[in-house]
Amino acid sequence: MILSRTTRYLLRFLALGYVLVLLVVPVGLILWRTFEPGVGAFFESITTPAAISALQLSLIVVAIVVPLNVVFGVPTALVLARNKFRGKSVLQAVIDLPFAVSPVVVGVALILLWGSTGVFGFLENDFGIKIIFGFAGIVLASIFVTIPYVIREVEPVLHELGTDQEEAASTLGSSGWQTFWRITLPSIKWGLMYGVVLTVARTLGEYGAVIMVSSNLPGISQTLTLLVSDRHARGAEYGAYAISTLLMAVAVVVLIAQVILDARRENTSK
Repeated sequence: MILSRTTRYLLRFLALGYVLVLLVVPVGLILWRTFEPGVGAFFESITTPAAISALQLSLIVVAIVVPLNVVFGVPTALVLARNKFRGKSVLQAVIDLPFAVSPVVVGVALILLWGSTGVFGFLENDFGIKIIFGFAGIVLASIFVTIPYVIREVEPVLHELGTDQEEAASTLGSSGWQTFWRITLPSIKWGLMYGVVLTVARTLGEYGAVIMVSSNLPGISQTLTLLVSDRHARGAEYGAYAISTLLMAVAVVVLIAQVILDARRENTSK
């Protein structure tokens, strides 16, 4: 179907207007409110003890979640890409579950499992190991919502790579570990890095699941996203704008990293 010039321009303006109203205007408004009092006020707001503590906690969670997702995600992707077995479609659906389930539901499910009255409540009641409303709960919630990213970025690369090189290495006498480290891992590195970048972004920006399992105490169990909500609820709107801008800056860095990794993957596949 060939569209007239007027129709094409109308569709372009509609698309631009849609993006402008729903994305550019809100982001621009936050940036304007953040830097209206000056850059000094912005840095003062993001360097308070509560802000520094929230940033440190968020980075610690990232430092735990990312390696765990890599350690368990890569073998899972290998199993899915290299094997056919009964129940594979069920496993695929389970891996994609965090994409379909609301993060709030995830938080409720974790409470039912790990809360003091939950299935594994004996850990807290008998051994004093506090999971929910503590640091461990935040880590569990973050792991749950980020499980698919590494798997879903590595698995297609493995399908595209095939098994020829791995079989050749095995024929020449390489062990399974040698084949993985020298053949498989270098071949999936860009997909793996892309999955890691997405995991970092989601972990830093997660709110729904984390708010359900965190006590939200400043300096103890308050991440950056929870700090934004807390400051806004207390009427400290400028503080909420400042932390939101900090999170947007992280998002921009992640976006740049995604663009670079996309380019590297395209160049590698040629």
